[in-house]
Amino acid sequence: MHTTQAARSIVSIRRQDENYPTRLNDLYDPPEELYIYGDMNLLYQPMIAIVGSRNASIRGVLAARAFARALSQAGLVVLSGLARGIDGAAHQGALDLVTGPTVAVCGTGLDIVYPREHTKLAGAIAQRGLLVSEFPLGTGPKPFHFPKRNRLIAALALGVVVIEAVEKSGSLITARIAVDLGREVFALPGPIDDPLYQGCNRLIQQGAKLVGSPQEVLEDLLIV
Repeated sequence: MHTTQAARSIVSIRRQDENYPTRLNDLYDPPEELYIYGDMNLLYQPMIAIVGSRNASIRGVLAARAFARALSQAGLVVLSGLARGIDGAAHQGALDLVTGPTVAVCGTGLDIVYPREHTKLAGAIAQRGLLVSEFPLGTGPKPFHFPKRNRLIAALALGVVVIEAVEKSGSLITARIAVDLGREVFALPGPIDDPLYQGCNRLIQQGAKLVGSPQEVLEDLLIV
């Protein structure tokens, strides 16, 4: 969806600008330019990423929303990718609070909302939080945009919480990049025969921290 009003309010930050988020410089390929729409100050506050399956179960959606609410209440800015399923639930969980901001990193230009059904959600995030993209206005969704988006999520966050992820989920890309960048990775465990938890269980096998509550994430990040 194109929104002319939004286009007039979108600001760009170049890598040489003093307000460029320093955490992105941890990447080997930081974006040369960022487009943002909303509260720029959120870029410099402590963020926690909550990511997971697009085809989430009701249990996963409720968990994402509950984690987002609790982590937001504790003072962290909830960060995700505006996708269907877990991402959308995480953004919504932060917005459930009267003062809960949330940041969405998009895989399109900021004048295009993808998926379309998140148009209202994107509007709420722009009002209460921040939309971020490295893609110029007019850039539509392409499959290769989303792994690029995921590296920004990993870099901006103190840690990544993975809630439901299939074996080849994009969330695992985010988690692996987070590990490479020295960020914390947390995963919710699930039944071994449930495909939605195969990715999470594999992450735990590989050293991600098993968590069952937001409090465990806060304790690990020393935010208690």
